[in-house]
Amino acid sequence: MVVQAYILIQTEVGKAAEVARQISDIDGVTLAEDVTGPYDVIVRAEAGNVDDLGQLVVARVQAVDGITRTLTCPVVHI
Repeated sequence: MVVQAYILIQTEVGKAAEVARQISDIDGVTLAEDVTGPYDVIVRAEAGNVDDLGQLVVARVQAVDGITRTLTCPVVHI
């Protein structure tokens, strides 16, 4: 079973488009779009398990230059 999540990202001013572009190249990221509102980029990602998802967020996504904060929201199927 695949674990999916939305990652809400705040960036430095003027960096949203570049951050979204860089993140879209990361394995496990299925969608990365720059948006308006309280967050600058919204990402949809998937991994084989929760630990792999955490590794994806911490080691790969948060390493992208220009990110100031992330909030990871796992998808649940009720």
